[in-house]
Amino acid sequence: MKNIFRIFAPILFFFFMVFVIGCSKQEEEQPTLTEKLLNPDPAELNQPSPSSFKVKFETSKGNFVIEVFRNWSPYGADRFYYLVKNGFYNNVRFFRVVEGFMAQFGYHGDPQVTAIWSEMTFPDDPVKGSNLRGYVTFAKGAAPNSRSTNIFINYGDNSYLDRMGFSPIGKVVEGMEVVDQLYSGYGDSSSSGGRGPEQSILRTEGNEYLNREFPNLDYIKKASIISQ
Repeated sequence: MKNIFRIFAPILFFFFMVFVIGCSKQEEEQPTLTEKLLNPDPAELNQPSPSSFKVKFETSKGNFVIEVFRNWSPYGADRFYYLVKNGFYNNVRFFRVVEGFMAQFGYHGDPQVTAIWSEMTFPDDPVKGSNLRGYVTFAKGAAPNSRSTNIFINYGDNSYLDRMGFSPIGKVVEGMEVVDQLYSGYGDSSSSGGRGPEQSILRTEGNEYLNREFPNLDYIKKASIISQ
């Protein structure tokens, strides 16, 4: 028995360490809710962003980079900078991907955070850019000053959105081919003629709803500011 133990003990120890390391990695991959997401500081929230900065998105399909220009959309750039800096978009799904139209993301995986930020709207900006392919814009409702956290990347020439008040904040400068490959099989929401998630449910159930009903959706592993 002792000889058998000596033979198998190193093997058992190896598998034990693999299990421990695997669990540690899983824990590290879980997004942390910072105080600045749960209790945003209005003073910091209203601080101006750099005049331009780049954000790297590491996703389940690969990486892409957005460059933001504050003079295009000052309020939009300021809000985007705060959200990225404080990890808002980590582990967030691309919930609305429509071929030839857009890829949209911006509901936090935790409904508690979404509820807080849905109330943190900010003013509209005059439209200075245009919603062309690769350009990045905050989504908004029909009411004025209703932008909050949702962003979309234009797949084609959507310049008709300009006259509707959708003000681009920047554009994809690297990895547009990755954005093109985001899973689009669900299309738009069912209320808009597709098979995709309903935003009303997404707001209240978060990633639990998306993981359960729409497991093929791609997601952002991490978004980080890489230059300014």
